[in-house]
Amino acid sequence: MRNCPEIKSIFHLLVMTAILLYMPVSWSQKPDITSPEQTINNLHEALLKGMRGGDKLGFQGRFKLLAPVIDRSHDLDFIARTILGKLLTNLNREQQHIFIEHFRKLSISTYAGWFKSYEGERFEFLEKKTMPRNHVLVRSQLIPANGDTVSFDYILGQGKEGWRIINVLADGVSDLALKRVEYRSILSKKGFPVLIDMLKKKIALAEKN
Repeated sequence: MRNCPEIKSIFHLLVMTAILLYMPVSWSQKPDITSPEQTINNLHEALLKGMRGGDKLGFQGRFKLLAPVIDRSHDLDFIARTILGKLLTNLNREQQHIFIEHFRKLSISTYAGWFKSYEGERFEFLEKKTMPRNHVLVRSQLIPANGDTVSFDYILGQGKEGWRIINVLADGVSDLALKRVEYRSILSKKGFPVLIDMLKKKIALAEKN
C-alpha cells in the first residue's frame, strides 16, 4: 500500500464513508415533521405569549408574533381554497392570490384580536383521535381562572411540512363550515370586489378589538 497512492486514496474514501454512515444524525439534519400534538402546543404557547404581552405588544405586536407560528401550524392555502371550492376556479390567478392573501391576514388578525389579554388562562390537551382521510382530531380546551371553559378542537392533515391545521371547531362550531357558507354566498351573489371588501372590514374590526 505504501507504493500505491491510488489504493490508499480508495481505502481512505471507504473508511470515511463507513464513518459517515454510522454517525448519529443531529436533530438539525432531520426533517422538521412535528406531531399533531406538538403543532397545537406550539400554537397555544404563542397565543399565551401574545396574551401575556397584551397592551404592551399591541395588536401589531401580537400580529407579528403570531404570523410565523400560524403560517406553520395552519394550512391557510388549503383552507382558503376549500372555503371557495369550485368558485375559486372562476377567479383568475391574480384574484386567487388576492383572496388567499386577505384570508391569511384575516386569520392571523382574528387570533391577534381574540387573544389579547391574560388573566391566568391555560390550555389543556384532552385527547387525539384518528379520522378518515388520514386526518387527526386534537381536542383541547382553554381554561380561564374564572368563568366557562372554551373547547378548541383541531382537525389536522399531514403534508410535506408536517401536521397542519385544516379546521378549527370552537365549542363544536366549525369555522370552516361557517366561512364556506358566508364567503361562497357573497362571491356568487355579489361578486369578487364585495368579498374582498368584506374581508378588509373584518380585518379592520379585528384590529380594533
